[in-house]
Amino acid sequence: MKKIGILFGMENTFPQAFIDRVNSKNVKGIVAEAVQVDVVEQADPTEYAVIIDRISQDVPFYRAYLKNAALTGTAVLNNPFWWSADEKFFNNCLAKTMGVPVPNTVILPSNSRPDDTTEQSFRNMKFPMDWERIFDYVKFPAYMKPHAGGGWKSVYKVTSPEDLWAKHRETGQLVMLLQEEIIFEHYFRCYYLAGDRVHIMPYEPRNPHHLRYVVENPTKDKKLLAKVEEYTKTLCRGLGYDFNTVEFAVRDGIPYAIDFCNPAPDADIHSVGQENFDWIVENAAEMAIERAKNHKEGQMNLTWGKFISNIFVPEVKQSTKKAK
Repeated sequence: MKKIGILFGMENTFPQAFIDRVNSKNVKGIVAEAVQVDVVEQADPTEYAVIIDRISQDVPFYRAYLKNAALTGTAVLNNPFWWSADEKFFNNCLAKTMGVPVPNTVILPSNSRPDDTTEQSFRNMKFPMDWERIFDYVKFPAYMKPHAGGGWKSVYKVTSPEDLWAKHRETGQLVMLLQEEIIFEHYFRCYYLAGDRVHIMPYEPRNPHHLRYVVENPTKDKKLLAKVEEYTKTLCRGLGYDFNTVEFAVRDGIPYAIDFCNPAPDADIHSVGQENFDWIVENAAEMAIERAKNHKEGQMNLTWGKFISNIFVPEVKQSTKKAK
């Protein structure tokens, strides 16, 4: 029997619906349940062929458990090694190299020095920074937010250099992004699941949380929607995510990727609505069942982004040919 487990925290609607949907399909030899964690011994395999991770970003113990699980043969979705290293600034850099439009963005040193550092730790930094170059590139108004993400925590709109510096003093040791504001005519939030399942949802980030998926007269521009789907696949394939959401703000007909580092995206019926909820439950169940069917014991069952494959795989192939 191959078990599919889901590891979750405070969310209530998606996990049980996912479990029920997998089990309702009555796939021979496959069953789903909530993950049960007891003693975690080093290099000791879990009982799960697949684990859907919805909480380890908030619980370091779970992240360590999942890395051990992945090492010993469980297919962990999303990859806990990449998730541990992932951050928004690198993702923006990667998006640009893959041809996906993103807002003009820079990173700013933390306002407070990290613990156990002194002024001497920053002798490689130019001081003062070339602020005029930064302001000319990003322009105002702009948004400042933590470079590693954080669920809309410590996000600021800044309207001038003085406003930026005043708010930057509130950010402590956080390394911040400063990002161009995109004044948009359309906005989308897209679910992505491995197997190239994409669900485009019109979205209004300026609405109250429970009304953000309520959009009057959403666009039916097929060319624009096709480009949004293409960019969603490009980003998630490049990053190697199995389960993600990607947000786009459309300015002058161009979709700009705004936020695409969401490996435990909102899937609560009370915020995403019934139609979107039904889609993510059904397709997440199908994805997990496929991974369980293809699961091989004793192997590291992880997906990695194309940016890693493009670096390492060609060398492996070349060395194999020489060995022959």
